[in-house]
Amino acid sequence: QVQLVESGGGLVQPGGSLRLSCAASGFTFSLHAMSWHRQAPGKERELVARITSIGDGTNYADSVKGRFTISRDNAKNTVYLQMNSLKPDDTAVYYCRRPASRWGSDYWGQGTQVTVSS
Repeated sequence: QVQLVESGGGLVQPGGSLRLSCAASGFTFSLHAMSWHRQAPGKERELVARITSIGDGTNYADSVKGRFTISRDNAKNTVYLQMNSLKPDDTAVYYCRRPASRWGSDYWGQGTQVTVSS
């Protein structure tokens, strides 16, 4: 079955960095675009970044442009989110997603907590 397992979250000081990973299994990873989303307390879940199936195209929320980088390694079935210059407003649960496509349904990971605080 499809599984998306996030890791790499934690507590970091403002200005610091974290790299999130999402290990995928149960499907042909290289066929699917992937995305990262986040949800802060009391707020709606929002798209953070998206990457095409072969990694030749990316999109970012305006709030993270220039600070976050999404990438993928199709040989390792893993998508990453490198987060630099973190701000307290980046505090949220971060989710990995396989959006629905002609190749299959929408799937979400369980999420990983990122807390930016001094």
